[in-house]
Amino acid sequence: MILLVPLLIFAFIILISGIFTVKQQTAAIIERFGKFSSIRNSGLQFKIPVFDRIANRINLKIQQLDVLVETKTKDDVFVRLKISVQFQVIKDKVYDAFYKLENPHDQITSYVFDVVRAEVPKMKLDDVFERKDDIAIAVKQELNEAMVNYGYDIIKTLVTDIDPDMQVKEAMNRINAAEREKVAAEYEAEAERIKIVAKARAEAESKRLQGQGIADQRREIARGLEESVDVLNNVGINSQEASALIVVTQHYDTLQSIGEETNSNLILLPNSPQAGSDMLNNMIASFTASNQIGEEMKRQNALKGIVKKNKKDNDTTEI
Repeated sequence: MILLVPLLIFAFIILISGIFTVKQQTAAIIERFGKFSSIRNSGLQFKIPVFDRIANRINLKIQQLDVLVETKTKDDVFVRLKISVQFQVIKDKVYDAFYKLENPHDQITSYVFDVVRAEVPKMKLDDVFERKDDIAIAVKQELNEAMVNYGYDIIKTLVTDIDPDMQVKEAMNRINAAEREKVAAEYEAEAERIKIVAKARAEAESKRLQGQGIADQRREIARGLEESVDVLNNVGINSQEASALIVVTQHYDTLQSIGEETNSNLILLPNSPQAGSDMLNNMIASFTASNQIGEEMKRQNALKGIVKKNKKDNDTTEI
């Protein structure tokens, strides 16, 4: 009994050591005396104690590997690209994924370097930014063809970063800034042109309305002069005398308007002394004619008054 108890305990420990669990999305590689025995999936599993061992546990989740690649473009610009490779161990090919590749990450990195350094030198720097999806697709196709035989499925490849040399980035920023300044200058010039055109149109419209106003004013003045001449003709003043009287009246109206402003000045600049003398003679003649016309109008009004009075007296006498 003393020997049996320790043996039972030892047997129980050995039995317990053969029980193990496998996590979800994980596969366990079982080897027996160093030789592949089986693949165990998630759940409670059992192996023969002492004879079997867990060689490795394979992650079946989607994994990501980031690879930094430095290469040269077609226009001789060195650029660093960050390629993110998302891959997964094929559940039915766990054996190949574990036994065929010593280091799958290094293998994937080598293929990424090979593809990127074959594709990017065919493109200019601007094309690298515009066609980064083409680079990602080329990397995915190459990796899929190579890694499927090793039990790996390439889910997706992404070009997550494109980093040119610092001097190149500064030059690109200067080009971009100059381009934006050019566009801004074009917009400012267009705005200034629109302002000038609008101002010119406004001035043209103002001149047109001003001219129309002056024309209307002169038309009304002419109509008024015509009516004034007709009125004067009705009282026995001929057209020549009426015109002279209107000219003198307008002259006095002008002098009155000038006199209303305290700071106004009147400058008469004749073209020649003879012209000045003629102007003065014409003004004197106009004043004389106006006086004569005034005296004539007074005399005629007086005669009309006498005739009306005599007619009234005769009518009274007859009554």
